Amino acid sequence: MPRDTRELGSAWTRYQRHAFPDPSPDLARYVTRYWVVSWSYREPYRQRIVPYPNVHLVLSGGEATVRGVSSGYHVKVLEGDGRVFGVEFRPGCFRPFLGAPVSTLADRSVDAREIFGPDLPSPPEIGTVEEFLRAHLPEPDPRTEEAAEIVATISASPGIMRVGRLAAEAGMSVRALQRLFAEYVGIGPKWVIRRYRLHEVTERLAAGAEIDWASLAFELGYADQAHFVRDFRAMFGESPTRYAERY
Repeated sequence: MPRDTRELGSAWTRYQRHAFPDPSPDLARYVTRYWVVSWSYREPYRQRIVPYPNVHLVLSGGEATVRGVSSGYHVKVLEGDGRVFGVEFRPGCFRPFLGAPVSTLADRSVDAREIFGPDLPSPPEIGTVEEFLRAHLPEPDPRTEEAAEIVATISASPGIMRVGRLAAEAGMSVRALQRLFAEYVGIGPKWVIRRYRLHEVTERLAAGAEIDWASLAFELGYADQAHFVRDFRAMFGESPTRYAERY
């Protein structure tokens, strides 16, 4: 199937605008960042969206949804002119807002009113959104910070390839770590480790690095290249070599 040339190189910048404002200091314990995307497409464009272990509050066109962590990529079709405002919660830090295990949101989107009540920020701008979040701040939960710090450790530590090593560094059993992630992150620690290691691959591709795929698969802890390619395709919707064509 021929590629859409609008996704190659930097062509997307002619059709989309992205901004990522930081939250105010008093909200940074819960929010990683905001994201604002606007687009203008005369012909439909299939936007592939790859996941991270974050819950999002998404505001667009008078609607508001909460999106749990997705285990794989999904596709959003963009057409005409549009704009969306998003709140990206820190991994592990949406549990107090939800009042239930974050795993109950895995691979799901729900109407934000089910969680926050009938009043939603309007218009969706930083000021109104932050006022809304402050009005709905939950009681502090020390385990949110524990979960967030463990995810941050995964992100910052390329040498972490196995759940057992992560559990040892966190000072808990593998089973306790898995329970913490189900309750607060919404997806298992094995998936989170794999996601951040694959992110390192995409950063190399974006930088134009020449890659020996077999050696890289071994470096990332895979038994062989086929298993690495399978995981990459499940996460990004295409093979590593096809992904590399973007750059």
